Amino acid sequence: MKSLERLLKDEAATIELGEDLALALKIGDCVGLSGDLGAGKSTFARAFLRAMADDEGLEVPSPTFTLVQSYELRIPVAHFDLYRLADASELDELGFAEALSEGICLVEWPEKAEGALPADRITLSFTHEGEGRRVRITAPDAAFERIARSLAIRTFLADAGHPRARRRHLSGDASVRAYERIHIAGGEPAKILMDAAKHKPGPILQDGKYYQQLAHLAEDVIPFVAISELLRKRGFSAPAIYARDLDKGLLLIEDLGSEGIVDADGMPVAERYMESARLLARLHAGPAKRGIAVADGIVHHVPDFDRTAMKIETSLLIDWYLPWKRGLPASEAERKDYFAIWDRLIDSLGSAEKNLLLRDFHSPNILWRPDRTGLDRIGIIDFQDAMIGPTAYDVASLVQDARVSVDPELAERLLSAYVAERKLLGIFDETAFLRDWHIMAAQRNCKLAGIWVRLKERDGKPGYMKHMPRTFAYLQHALTHEVLTPLREWCIKAGILASESAN
Repeated sequence: MKSLERLLKDEAATIELGEDLALALKIGDCVGLSGDLGAGKSTFARAFLRAMADDEGLEVPSPTFTLVQSYELRIPVAHFDLYRLADASELDELGFAEALSEGICLVEWPEKAEGALPADRITLSFTHEGEGRRVRITAPDAAFERIARSLAIRTFLADAGHPRARRRHLSGDASVRAYERIHIAGGEPAKILMDAAKHKPGPILQDGKYYQQLAHLAEDVIPFVAISELLRKRGFSAPAIYARDLDKGLLLIEDLGSEGIVDADGMPVAERYMESARLLARLHAGPAKRGIAVADGIVHHVPDFDRTAMKIETSLLIDWYLPWKRGLPASEAERKDYFAIWDRLIDSLGSAEKNLLLRDFHSPNILWRPDRTGLDRIGIIDFQDAMIGPTAYDVASLVQDARVSVDPELAERLLSAYVAERKLLGIFDETAFLRDWHIMAAQRNCKLAGIWVRLKERDGKPGYMKHMPRTFAYLQHALTHEVLTPLREWCIKAGILASESAN
């Protein structure tokens, strides 16, 4: 267990602490709130719940008489007040165990059920000190790290000139990154807080390197800063960066809005996808740049999407998807044949056009700005993994959107729009591009199939499995090009795809 103390000079500071911890806690956290009457327990709980709900007017009645009040929020929260609890055994009757398994439990007067509460809970002990309060926060190491991180973000915002900013959860993603919307006092436009701590090394997989290194993925925020600056200089709408702490992995960036390129039902809006395709054409027709200065002595060298990166990504299909699909790992012969096929496909990409790839240019990372005109209507985010590689990859990311079903007719329109724009901008080999597009689409979908299973099996995030049917529909289309016949036949033989005769 670790602990820290903070002086809360007034009620506003207690409310701020509640809001900060609402961004740090997760399902399974039990928080004991200890202190005398009027010490600040209820003020903290009320602020925590309103921040979790993102609703300043949320009614938060005291559970003194009901003993528990439940809230279905972004993360479910059960607010317990045990002051009138007759016996610790009554905690089971109040549904404590179920509430903790499904969400967060805030417990005022935890002393009343000391033996029945988790020993590894988080404890906030409030005491009066002058006109304010002092709080001592004690927590297990993992929870303490999350809490300390959230408090460090508060300090970062204060140092950036926004000590009283209101923080609200915006999103997380399949990585360790998290985002907050920061509301600034005085009517300034909201900003976005990007929380991306340095990546922790994983297991060594090959040549003394772990997956992040082999795939050339960003391990800190430096690539994001560099690519944002490059895109903005070239006239594209990437977020401006207002404050940064490169060591801690914290950025305060421009809020490009929240409207995306899909409709309320999650279906693609054709006009917005078409503009996105044209933007890629403009990006790929321009000059590539490898070295980008970020700060004194810090230069980001944009990595190549090379053979190592392509193959470590395609290995996800055979290492994660295949064993999950058929209950047996791949044989040595299957592995040898699979990677030999990819070696030949990657060899064929030697003549492919190469330029800056944004790498995940699909609906979650594309924003629509209806108040702008032309390509400025497209806002680009989440490009920290940008590389230099076959331009067809980005087009495959958009046309075969991993999270949105793009129907064949729209897919053809998008490819045609990209090709037409490229031809207007200079010499362009359409036949070679379409071959490369099928290869890159197959590579990306082999990766995604493995990622969905890895997120489920390793990371406890089964929700991504809903994308699997779409991923395989896209893969089957990618494999229709003659250059991919060997991979299609391998997938059929391995039991990943049904044979054509069975359809």
